[in-house]
Amino acid sequence: MKRIFATVIVTAVLFSAGCSKTKTILAKQDTGPISIRVAPVQARDIQRTVESVGTLFPFDEAVISAEIEGRVDEVKVDLGDPVALGQVMVHIQDEEQRYLLAQMEAQLRQSLERVGLKNENDKVKDIRDTPEPRRVHADLVDSEQKFNRAKNLVSQGIGSMADLDQAEARFRAMQATYDSSLTSVRTLLQDIDRSRAQLDLQRKKLRDATVKAAFAGSIKERQVTVGQYVRVNTPLMTIVKTDVLRLRLEVPERMAPWIRNGQVVDVVLEAFEGRKFRGDVWRISPMVDQAKRTFVVEARVENPKNELKPGSYARARVPTQKIERIRLVPSKAVQYVFGTNKAYVVKNEVVEARDLKLGDRFADDVEILEGLEEGEQVALTQLGRLDTGSKVHIENGDARRGL
Repeated sequence: MKRIFATVIVTAVLFSAGCSKTKTILAKQDTGPISIRVAPVQARDIQRTVESVGTLFPFDEAVISAEIEGRVDEVKVDLGDPVALGQVMVHIQDEEQRYLLAQMEAQLRQSLERVGLKNENDKVKDIRDTPEPRRVHADLVDSEQKFNRAKNLVSQGIGSMADLDQAEARFRAMQATYDSSLTSVRTLLQDIDRSRAQLDLQRKKLRDATVKAAFAGSIKERQVTVGQYVRVNTPLMTIVKTDVLRLRLEVPERMAPWIRNGQVVDVVLEAFEGRKFRGDVWRISPMVDQAKRTFVVEARVENPKNELKPGSYARARVPTQKIERIRLVPSKAVQYVFGTNKAYVVKNEVVEARDLKLGDRFADDVEILEGLEEGEQVALTQLGRLDTGSKVHIENGDARRGL
């Protein structure tokens, strides 16, 4: 047992000695200049584009609800069916509504006859020409004539005062009756107007028993079945218009001056690899989201074959009129170290590590907002071995192509 323990100790010592020797050799190898390739920081005029990921929404969406109570006796469309403007989708039993309509029409006709009208759309031009005031007016004229004759007879000393008083009383009474008849006709005409309005409302209820599509589109959801009793505002169908879609994008606030209505939008979806759909900017939000520091832009995307589906994610690219001169370096010259993007500037074969602020990407290059100046040389290889003060040797060849 003691011999085995001693053997283990000797082996460990030898292994430790070997590792130390290896580290020493590597350290000696690392003391010389590091061979690297470099590329210059270049300046280039580029046309700015806005790129964003958004969601497709239907151009219009509406939940069609019941406007009357009743039992559904017919459902003519279902999920995914196309519908035209005004197409019948659902029918609600209307027997009770038809009975109420017939009752109201009869009541209206009766009221119209009392004022001498035949059709419900006819109007009274002068209430004095209606039957009741005309009849009372005839009696009023008769009583007035009798009163005037009695007054003349009394003035001639022929008639008696009793006959005059009686004629006068009857004349005054007929005047009051005539005024009352005019008031009654006015009230009746108001009732007729009210009956017309109620009749129109009842006719609307009868029409509402037939539920039609509010616009051309497709059925997104069917929410009713035959035999179901529905009440007012019970959802029946959800329609979406998808021949044109809205693509809603969130754009950083710094790009606000670049976006204009009418700009072309190139749209790409994962489900249609290799295809590009065209749209145009048509809605721009006037507000910036204070939490995200973005504003909403809506693009209109034509979808005549209904290939695109609302709810899908899409990538959008909006070319703008903004031309800027920017600094670019190859993407492989940038190293991400402990939460910071770094590049290694080479000057007189000595490295200086720089913290970077990056902008947009352009193919194999990346935009430099802060940290590098045009014409400076940056390392492309051996980035993991470089730091400020490292000595390097620059290899020949096309650094950007890796040759």
